[in-house]
Amino acid sequence: MKEWAKEFYHSKNWKDTRLAYLKAQHYLCERCGEPAKVVHHKHYLTKRNINNTDITLNWDNLEALCQDCHNKEHHAAADTRRYRFDADGNVIATTP
Repeated sequence: MKEWAKEFYHSKNWKDTRLAYLKAQHYLCERCGEPAKVVHHKHYLTKRNINNTDITLNWDNLEALCQDCHNKEHHAAADTRRYRFDADGNVIATTP
């Protein structure tokens, strides 16, 4: 958790919103259907919007996710594959 977001994530408003949202989604991941334990902000929180309740607490900006789907969302760019394939099926070495 980023230092600038700690106060928000420890607030009663967030904890109440998070719990109510998870209950409304029956604690199921909205992407894969597995048990959800994370409430993800679709529009990521930043230092500039952390105090905007239309972003932080608005259910339209929330998504119940399992830990795996949440990790994929935030770490999708961290692809560690050493090789890929181009459109013609040719092997392409990726650079680390």
